[in-house]
Amino acid sequence: MTVTSGGAQAAPLRIGVVGLGWMGQVHSRAYLRLRQHYPDAPRRPVLVAVADNAADGRVAAAAEAFGFSDLHSDWRELVERDDLDVVSVTGPNFLHRDVGVAAAASGKHLWIEKPAGRNAAETREIRDAVQGAGVQSAAGFNYRNAPAVEVARSLVAEGRLGRICSVHIRLLADYAAHPDGALTWRFQNAWAGSGVLGDLVSHGVDLARYVVGEIAAVVADTATFIPERPEVTGAASHFSRGTGGPLGRVENEDYVGALLRFSDGARGTLESSRTAVGEQCTYGIEVRGSSGALAWDFRRMGELRLCLDQDPQDASYVTRYLAPGAGELGHFQPGSGIAMGYDDLKVIEAERLVRSIALGQPVGATIEDALAAAELVEAMVASAASGTWVSR
Repeated sequence: MTVTSGGAQAAPLRIGVVGLGWMGQVHSRAYLRLRQHYPDAPRRPVLVAVADNAADGRVAAAAEAFGFSDLHSDWRELVERDDLDVVSVTGPNFLHRDVGVAAAASGKHLWIEKPAGRNAAETREIRDAVQGAGVQSAAGFNYRNAPAVEVARSLVAEGRLGRICSVHIRLLADYAAHPDGALTWRFQNAWAGSGVLGDLVSHGVDLARYVVGEIAAVVADTATFIPERPEVTGAASHFSRGTGGPLGRVENEDYVGALLRFSDGARGTLESSRTAVGEQCTYGIEVRGSSGALAWDFRRMGELRLCLDQDPQDASYVTRYLAPGAGELGHFQPGSGIAMGYDDLKVIEAERLVRSIALGQPVGATIEDALAAAELVEAMVASAASGTWVSR
């Protein structure tokens, strides 16, 4: 007998994935692993169909490895199927709106990667489609799922840091630091919508909102440090190199620096770069209050630096190693000091989507959070153009 309350015979949840590059494979692994970590999950994901138009044999091999039953070269064919419950949207930014709106309109739940469109208008269209169809959504803000981030959020909410005074967010990477890095879709606004703003800053503002609270206004500056890159043909990734071909113009920003004003009066800074030599996934947040402080670094995911319960002057930090009971850590590791990984954060994201479908109400980051991030990114674009503070 099939039941829907979890356990070994939970009802199947039929999955389609649009885009089977790295992120599509991350989503697929998350679905496959979900009930290994959450055996009582109320639904059992089943990979049914994938859509990707890459013509190099990679997609067919990956689809077979993950156990997809069907492979489509056109995403529309996948969305039109009547044997899918959920669609993961993991293709390039220029596909997000069209796939997301069509999937929701067809009554399918949606797991969509950030930035969920090339601009806030596209994200809003997806949000409206989700609301109109009454389906559930998940947005790919995985860093908020780290157990240390969950603890940090609780400490702030409980007032353990006192009144929040300042917040510093950094998202520094070197994936575009080489001048021979190929001119992929990410550097062209018709395809990407923005540069590091959509790729990394969207994560940063979500992390700030989740841990501290709403951001009311921003002032930002942007820069493009590598204005031309080698053109390429065919599929290419973040890390592809181009050699010998003509140079094309980079149309969006490599770097963003911003000041933030939070709704509760706190102030903040955000710095992000995709051309930061010496930095790989240097993502983190620091929060300082009137009586305490904390800091988290993605590269040391299982650690949280804390400065609590001391005289505010001459206070010092200690490093807390997260243990089971902190966030979702206990679903992945039996004790403190055993590291979780990036893919684990995506399993948590998948579990929250599945739970939201079973409950009929949002759990975790949703398309509403993607829209909030997109509006803040748009405010930064406007601020960089005007040189003034811009409210969300």
